[in-house]
Amino acid sequence: MRSVGTVLALVVLATVVATFARRWRIPAPSLLVVAGLAVALLPGTPQIQISPQIIGLVVLPPLLYASAEDMPWRELRAVWKPVGILAIGLVLASAAAVAAVAAAVTPLSWQMAFVLGAVLASTDPVAVTALGRRLALPPRVQVLVQAESLFNDATSLVLVKVAAGIAIASAAANWGAASGEFFVLAGGGTVIGTAVAAVITLIRRRTEDPVLETVIALVTPYAAYLLAEAAHTSGVTSCVVAGVVLGGRGDRLTNARIRLQLHAVYGTVVFLLESVVFSLIGLALPGEVRALADGDHFWPLYALAVAATLVAVRLLWLAPLSAVVQRKGGIGRLNWRIPMVLTWAGTRGVMPLAAALSIPEVAKNGSPLTDRPLVLVLTTSVVVVTLVVQGFTLAPVVRASGIALEPAHTAREEAEARSHLAHAGLARLEELAELEVVPDVVLDRLRRGLTARLDDARDRLAENGTDGAGRESADRVYRQLRRDLITVETSELQRLYDAHAISDTTRRRLQRALDLEEARLSDA
Repeated sequence: MRSVGTVLALVVLATVVATFARRWRIPAPSLLVVAGLAVALLPGTPQIQISPQIIGLVVLPPLLYASAEDMPWRELRAVWKPVGILAIGLVLASAAAVAAVAAAVTPLSWQMAFVLGAVLASTDPVAVTALGRRLALPPRVQVLVQAESLFNDATSLVLVKVAAGIAIASAAANWGAASGEFFVLAGGGTVIGTAVAAVITLIRRRTEDPVLETVIALVTPYAAYLLAEAAHTSGVTSCVVAGVVLGGRGDRLTNARIRLQLHAVYGTVVFLLESVVFSLIGLALPGEVRALADGDHFWPLYALAVAATLVAVRLLWLAPLSAVVQRKGGIGRLNWRIPMVLTWAGTRGVMPLAAALSIPEVAKNGSPLTDRPLVLVLTTSVVVVTLVVQGFTLAPVVRASGIALEPAHTAREEAEARSHLAHAGLARLEELAELEVVPDVVLDRLRRGLTARLDDARDRLAENGTDGAGRESADRVYRQLRRDLITVETSELQRLYDAHAISDTTRRRLQRALDLEEARLSDA
């Protein structure tokens, strides 16, 4: 980009549009792409050129890490087999289908058609997470879509390297070497990501400084990504694995105050990066179109054909896979609405764009790759089409499918969990009362608070004398005991989650409520 002023203007535009998207309850990525495209078409707007280094080194690591950190271990273990099938099989099938269609209907050579197929073969974790954040999908469906988008990038990256090698050197594909490279990328990235997570865990367990904890959390994704890239493995896989490992134990590494601070800081960083990167996609398309040769005026039709191919292949792949999974799960009547939702949720986004930008401009013999501009335009166009068309219609598709969780279901689950937490706290209070080591006034105050919480939970389920010095001492004892009870309630919350009594969403919401109360007690 040309100047710091352009960057600041982009941040302001992205922030304003994303704010209105939240207020209007529409997908922010979709509206940001439209807004960027509209601004780019205005007279006098400077041409935006996206640097692959900026996307790969600055934007992707924290967004991938944040998506992976939200991945619940329990649901991930339950869907790892279909995720593996989709992350490898569907990527290969999508790449082959797009390559065949592109070679047939576009001016691209078969080598560059293969490059296009490899670039667009995988779904994008940033787009999928951003679009699915406000949808009330069942936990396993949400995790399946999100995990697939996180773990299919290693397959896609290997395909891109193979395809680019064919296009640049005009060499035959060496699939044996490609298979070995896949295991190096995925396996090496997994090892490095796990090692980074282990080191970060040791450091964070010995750190209680909120500022230092925040710096460590912000540096972690970049450390995982850069170390893996330096070792010639997959930085994406390393970043994802580190996020999944650390996200599964994040509640045990820090206290309530630090967790709240990290949540606020990371929320701000993710909001800004997502807003900017989706705006950039719309802003970059007109400039890319102007760089096309005169004979490529039919690029919109080419883009629609490629996008339709991706949707069709995904549906044809998911339908039988969903049928097999449902049969093994003992479901009598097959639900064909689930593969439809999974198909429509498979959007493309930042990752394909970064892969397309990484394609060299010249071949090994020094001649320019004349098809590169068309590949870049088609990639960006397909990303725009999926984000706009699928993004704006995904919520209606989910509602029409009938698989979305009703608000009453979520409220009932949360109320039942609150009731369990209150009972656990009351049981601990009775133990303290029998020991007679706590003043009765403090016990009564705590008992009234927990009883009020219990009554509130029941209501929700039904709908769907001391002096000044003594008071100060009693307040101090009360705060200490209440923090002890919060520890008991946190353990009960984890027990409910491990017993599959509540979802990860409910666990996170109630844990945040406990963290807020504990932080208030510490400030008092």
